[in-house]
Order: sequence, then structure tokens, then C-alpha cells
Amino acid sequence: MSLQHLRPEVATLKQLLEEFVEEKCIPAEKIYEEHMKKLHGPDRWKMSAVPECIGELKAEAKRLGFWNLFLPVHKHPLPESLRHLGPSISLSVREYGVLCEVMGRSFLASEACNCSAPDTGNMEVLLQFGNKVHEKYLKALLEGSIRSAFLMTEPAVASSDATNISAKLTKIVCTDRYGQKIIKYKLNGRKWWSTGAMDPRCAVAIVMARMDYSHPSCRDLSEVSTMPSRNDKDHRSHTMVVVPMKTKGVRCVRPLTVFGYDDAPHGHAEVVLDNVEVSAEAILLGEGKGFTIAQARLGPGRVHHCMRAVGLAARCYELMLKRSTERVTFGKPLYCHGGCQEMIADSAADVNMARLMTLCCADTIDSVGPNRARDQIAMIKFAVPEIACRVADRAVQVFGGAGVSDDFPLARALAGFRTLRIADGPDAVHKRTLAKLEIKRSQKLRKARELGRATTKNSRL
Repeated sequence: MSLQHLRPEVATLKQLLEEFVEEKCIPAEKIYEEHMKKLHGPDRWKMSAVPECIGELKAEAKRLGFWNLFLPVHKHPLPESLRHLGPSISLSVREYGVLCEVMGRSFLASEACNCSAPDTGNMEVLLQFGNKVHEKYLKALLEGSIRSAFLMTEPAVASSDATNISAKLTKIVCTDRYGQKIIKYKLNGRKWWSTGAMDPRCAVAIVMARMDYSHPSCRDLSEVSTMPSRNDKDHRSHTMVVVPMKTKGVRCVRPLTVFGYDDAPHGHAEVVLDNVEVSAEAILLGEGKGFTIAQARLGPGRVHHCMRAVGLAARCYELMLKRSTERVTFGKPLYCHGGCQEMIADSAADVNMARLMTLCCADTIDSVGPNRARDQIAMIKFAVPEIACRVADRAVQVFGGAGVSDDFPLARALAGFRTLRIADGPDAVHKRTLAKLEIKRSQKLRKARELGRATTKNSRL
């Protein structure tokens, strides 16, 4: 079966989605950008900064059945009270990947369908690991009435090694006036590249922090016995916690720019967490389970990122083709020049290669789960953004000066692709993961062959 094969009902949905993206989302990009150009400074982060076209696109996406398509309800069903907010059809990782490519063609499409990061990953975490206290945030996110942030990366440490994360979640054990034991926590630290935290619609964040048991109340042996490891490099030292953005002590210090783009009104923020009080109910899954949640969150999410990149790279490629037929240099169209032909051919191969590599990974996740697909997940995470970068760079070259302007989506695309080589772990980390898995597989195969030869030799004696 082809990696791009879709069930008839999914194929119909894809066709409708293609029409929605091409006829509604892409034309709305100019309206969105013109609206944002009128706003400056703090005004870019107010509720009034959210363009009206976003609400209109969301209403249309809901009507057409594109809402919350990312949700893996066949694996993690929604609570009965939230079933009406589920997707119109349950999709496999591969099927959703095909639709992600379509949504990736416009920077508005994923948000319009309530399928954009970091909300998708946060919703999956709340669905899979959340409790009744968290359900109100899950409901609001599924409805699209709020947005969320994920706070992990820190300016003070090399966050590419996530065990370096140093924001502290201090455990405090005390008693109430009735003598009942109460557990609470204090959260302190500084985060940055917190995508969505600047958004005026952002109501809640999931925060990764290191457990801290230095408070005097944790010296009791009965408490110590239940603590996860204190080893600084141990993957059981971190915890994820749900924090409302209006909690006292949570402060967005500044918006950050990516190659000059602030991505307002959604954006990326530096966030200070100053003695933020957190209840025991806010802990996700349990103390020391942060990396367990992170891996569950990131596997399919990397497929989504990569397929959206493929969709945007394909749009850049199509713009390159169109430009090469419209512009004439030295007496002939651009596409007649050998250099341009080479860029067209290389880009056609690159787009198809990235697409099939990612869909193959998605199919493996569907078949054997994300843990056994770790090699392919690592491979697409460094290979696809690099491939997409090459395609966008060639398109910029064919466009010349227009390619680096805001008149076309190429400059924004190139900035996004280059950033994706750092976001969610830099290339080097994923190459390290893949290399270690490949060496381990090679050693296991070599031992099996040696054992097979020994068995054959003994059988001949």
C-alpha cells in the first residue's frame, strides 16, 4: 500500500482541506499581515491584535470538519463530557501526516483548524496524563477559546541536553489546621523560547522543572523514601506541572524575535517564574515523570512538524517553478538556463524525499509505536528541516531580491525552516540519537551472525 494512500472518507476530507487552504487561508495571509503592520510595541500583544480573519477561518474549519483532527482518540478516548469536541474522523499518524502537509502550506491553516503547536502537544498531554483538575483547560483548548504554552528551554543552561533544565520545583510538606498533611510546591526559574506565552489568549502553561527536596519539611525519612533520584543527570529528576498564566509570580519579561520576526500576536517569550505556588493536583503523572511525558508528547509531534515543513517547502517549490517561467534573463526564460534547471530538479527530488521519509516514519509509529520508531523519528527531525531549507533557499535565489522581501512567503519560510533545526532539539542531538541506535543495531546484528555461523559449524561436525 502506498504511503500516501487514504481511506475514501479521508481522501474526501483532504480534498476539502486543500480547497480551504488554497481558497481561504492563503488569501487571508495578506489580510493578517496588513493588520499586524498597523500595530507596534505592546499593542501587538493585546487581544485586539488577533486579526478577525482568524476567527472567521476557525468558524469555517469547524463547519467543514477540520477541527481537532490531530487528536488520537482511537488510542486515548476523550472523556464522555468532551466527546463532542473530538475530530470528525479518527486518523492514524500517517493519515494525519498527509493532512499536515496540506495545512503546512499556509501559516494560518493549522491554527484555523485548532491543530497548531504548542496546543496540540499540550492537549495530548492533558488528555493522556491529566486529571479532573486539568480537564477545564483541556476543554477550553479543545474549544479553541484559549491557547497555551510549553515552558522548557532556559537561557542559563544548554537546554539541548534536557537534563540540564534547572528551574526548581520545591516540595513542601505541611499540615492544615485539622492536622491533615498537605503537599504543595514552589516553582522558581527563568524560561525562554516559550512559544505562545506572549499570546493574549494564552491561559495556561505546562512547565518542565527539576525536583528540589531541600526544604526542611522533606527531611523526614518517610518522605525521602518516595523521592525520585537526585542524580543531576538522571531522567527521573524532572517533573511537569500545569500552571495558569495568571498565577502570581508568572511574568512574561519580553517577546523574542526569530530572524527579526516576532510572530505576534502568538510569539515567543522569556518568562520568569518567581515563587509560583503550585498545588499537588497540578503535577502531571507524578514527581520525576517529566521525561516520560516529554517522549510521549514529542514522537508524533515531530511527524506533524516535518509534514507541515514539507507542505511549505512544496509551496516554495511551486512558486519557484512559476517564477522561472515568468522571468526572462539574457534572452530566455529562467527555466531555460542550466543552473535554474538544476535547482528545479534538486528541489523536486528533495520535496519528494522529505515527504516519503516522514510518511514512512509515521507508518512505523502506527505499526509498532513511537518507542520502536525512535531511529526514524530522529532521522526526520534533522533531515527534513535541512532539506526544506535547501528548497526555500533555491526559491529565494530564483526570485532574487523579491525572495528576501515580505512580498512573498519565501523569507519567512526560510527563517522558519532554519529555526526548526534548533527547535525541539538541535540537529546534533537527533544525529547523536540515531548514531547510537545504528551502532547498537549493528552490534546486535553482528553477534547474531556470529552465533549463526557457530551454530552452522557445529551442526556440520
